Amino acid sequence: MGAAEDDRLRVLFLCTGNSCRSQMAEGWARALKGDSIDAYSAGTEPHGINRLAVEAMREAGVDISSHASKHPDEIGVAFDVVVTVCGSAHETCPVFPGGARVVHRGFDDPPALARDAQRDDEALPHYRRVRDEIRAFIETLPGGIA
Repeated sequence: MGAAEDDRLRVLFLCTGNSCRSQMAEGWARALKGDSIDAYSAGTEPHGINRLAVEAMREAGVDISSHASKHPDEIGVAFDVVVTVCGSAHETCPVFPGGARVVHRGFDDPPALARDAQRDDEALPHYRRVRDEIRAFIETLPGGIA
């Protein structure tokens, strides 16, 4: 049996738009580490979930299609750790009440990498690579951030 919910580490994955990388990280953390991590994601300037991020995660067996893009203020949780997954969010990371520790682990931005792609099949390899890098990071948790 897993740890009681109150014993899980409350982790926020933060990026700028809360559309791709932070959503993937939340999805992986819930799927792989739900017994030890209470995972959330948000963006400093949320602007909707990226459909190719949803597709890449679906291919890996993780459904994030019901996730919504949101600002950290909308969550209402006192976080133990905030993991910034992009440089911009790290540079503009808000202060969180309760003394949440901020850890930076940046990942490439799939939409930027796929900017010149003409079709989804040309763009998806970028999403898959970053998805797999995020998974590898999530597999190290909570030890890597606790």
